[in-house]
Amino acid sequence: MDYAKLCDSDYRFMCVVWDNAPVNSGELVKLCQDQLGWKKSTTYTVVRKMCEKGYIANEDATVSVLISKEQVQADESAYFVERTFDGSLPGFIAAFLGGKKISKEEAKMLKKMIDEHREE
Repeated sequence: MDYAKLCDSDYRFMCVVWDNAPVNSGELVKLCQDQLGWKKSTTYTVVRKMCEKGYIANEDATVSVLISKEQVQADESAYFVERTFDGSLPGFIAAFLGGKKISKEEAKMLKKMIDEHREE
């Protein structure tokens, strides 16, 4: 399933769900009203849409998560790098840094991540 195509409003909605799931759908309406400024009908429309896409389930008026925030972030990041930088991770990093300097600690953490994910 391709999860890499969440629009901004769907992502903001999913952040509310991730932060509160499992959550009663009535409570979710209130949370979306408070945090996103949405009407009840908007929330229920998005709940239905996200259920159809396989991100959440809504059973017995309880909304639960079917895909983690980390997985969506990983999928969307990969999609962005592929689309914007022709899949070039170094190209993405160069653009992201844009001439900025990183701390020794940040460089150490990045090197550790690279070493952990390096192909043998």
